[in-house]
Amino acid sequence: MALIFFIVIALGVGAGFLWVLQEMIFKGKWSYFIFFLAAFLPFYITSLSVIFLATRSPEILGIFQILKEVVVLVAILVFIFYQRKVFEYPFRLQSTDWMMLGFLGIGFLYLVLPLGQASFINKALYYKSMLIPGFVYFLGRNTRFSEVEIGWIFKIIFVVAIGAFLVNLIENYLLQAHLQQFTGYSLYNYVINDVEPSGHFGLTWTFETQAVTKRLASFFSDPLELASSVLMGFAAGLIWFLTSKKEYSWPYLLIMAFSLGSLVFSASRAAFGAFFIMIFFVALVFKLYKLIGAGFLALIGFGIYVIAFASEDFYFFVIDTITFENTSSLGHVVEWLLALDSMVANPLGIGLAMSGNFGSVDEELRVGGENQFLIYGVQLGWIGMILYILALASGVRNSIRVFHSTENTSIARVAFTGAVVKVGLLLPLFTANVEIYTYVSWITWWMIGFSTNEYSKLKSLNK
Repeated sequence: MALIFFIVIALGVGAGFLWVLQEMIFKGKWSYFIFFLAAFLPFYITSLSVIFLATRSPEILGIFQILKEVVVLVAILVFIFYQRKVFEYPFRLQSTDWMMLGFLGIGFLYLVLPLGQASFINKALYYKSMLIPGFVYFLGRNTRFSEVEIGWIFKIIFVVAIGAFLVNLIENYLLQAHLQQFTGYSLYNYVINDVEPSGHFGLTWTFETQAVTKRLASFFSDPLELASSVLMGFAAGLIWFLTSKKEYSWPYLLIMAFSLGSLVFSASRAAFGAFFIMIFFVALVFKLYKLIGAGFLALIGFGIYVIAFASEDFYFFVIDTITFENTSSLGHVVEWLLALDSMVANPLGIGLAMSGNFGSVDEELRVGGENQFLIYGVQLGWIGMILYILALASGVRNSIRVFHSTENTSIARVAFTGAVVKVGLLLPLFTANVEIYTYVSWITWWMIGFSTNEYSKLKSLNK
């Protein structure tokens, strides 16, 4: 059975990869790389797990592992090749561009400097995890899509959101088990990532709650990535619902409902909090102040439910979470304190591949790792962390300005989705290494870059 799924995955991924290469190389449509990423990244780890289960070959696995980077690098090369006078290419740098360049620049400096105890290979692999999203941003920064092409991106996002929820239903009601228990996830993690199976389901502790109930991940790498990714499905469904004619808007309600359903199956507290932050932000953007009131009432209603009607286990689960007496919450605090202590002692950072949960970070060298901001702060110092924060903040600001100013509805949808998801991810960024969730991270960075491109044009027209 694993061999059959391997053949299906190989044919599907191979066909998509070759089609995108053809469009990029022979037709000059280098920006089509984003279609491959949007369709492949949600299934990335599950695909790798099945491939390794079927072949037991690290060499074959390696081919599929590098496809996402190859697509991005080919897009950059084709972009340069098709510019007849590349040094005369009109490019007016905006605030987000400067912050991103500064962030990547300091990362490169820390790569070549003899700083930290990590090996050069591990540092290079870690820098690659910073550089590729930066490339995706700058490719988005130069993308010019038609309304139809923008529609393709959102169709992929909608299909992923619907598919994730359907797989959750199959996991919960038919399999009554995690999909990862059948895909070779534990074998892949053990042999390739040197991570031993843990928890009551033979996966990792991330796949269960403290009450030993399942946290489902659908076809994503883990429940936390699912929870972060469906926020994008919800935001995309919301903006299409708000900007479509009433008679055509009902499908987007279903997409929003499916996204919320997956959020429930993932049982991620940070993502639930992120959802409310996202709704609050949407209310501010649209000036829907009644929505803020409704959210506040919903929060009060939840509090009444917890105090008066919830089970004793759920009541103490909520109380322990709020007071940080929950083991997971306490673990976050400990990791934050370790990271902050390192940043105070070493304000310029201790070097790449020394913090976080990325594969190239040696567990024996790791300092902190459950806060994306502090992860960069530990490695790149306060300057590196601030540059990352400013890149996020300016990208969100510019995207919202585009949303309010552009007359192109399709561009406004991209700007809205990118900004809202980046804001919604603020809480998960405090509790996880979110930038390793390539689907939501890379696609939203592309959206921020795409929006910054439109912002630059609008700014030029207003001068």
